[in-house]
Amino acid sequence: MDDATLIEQVLAGNTHANRFLIEKYKNLVWHMVLRMVSQQEDVEDLCQEVFLRVFKDIGKFRGESKLSTWIGAIAYNMCITYLRKKGKNLVVPVEDYTPVTAGMPSEDSADKAFDKNNMKKIVHQIIESLPVQYRTVITLFYLEELSYKEIEEITGMPDGTIKSYLNRGRQAIREGIIKLVPDMQPELQVTK
Repeated sequence: MDDATLIEQVLAGNTHANRFLIEKYKNLVWHMVLRMVSQQEDVEDLCQEVFLRVFKDIGKFRGESKLSTWIGAIAYNMCITYLRKKGKNLVVPVEDYTPVTAGMPSEDSADKAFDKNNMKKIVHQIIESLPVQYRTVITLFYLEELSYKEIEEITGMPDGTIKSYLNRGRQAIREGIIKLVPDMQPELQVTK
């Protein structure tokens, strides 16, 4: 079902269309909220609030962007509002950023017990320790496979800022992996 038909059906009160919309976009909303909020107990509630807002405001959707972009923007803005209400600092100066490594394997245990699942856990923990802007653009670009333009429409960040955050986020992930699994350094070197 294309987005125009889906919107038409939702506006007509078709409950199957409502479920279809949630099913189609739940991963986008879940990834964004989880990466931005990272308070597990609030993630589910916030995801539900996002979809309530989507259904409330769907008649305002003008079709100037993709429906996924519009829903992503709602999720992003609701997360920003949530973080502001909680008094969370939305901008972490790069010079103040230090990766959180508590609970991650030590270098010795990482060397001994390294495998694909451990690497995945390490990468996710490093991403969780990144500033919210980095987590957001990395999630949208890599997990949701959105373009720079779509990320710009969702977040309101300029193209250059998105590219900068992606670059800094990738660098922080690379440095975190090298710190925790030094044997990975040759594979992670960037040739210039």
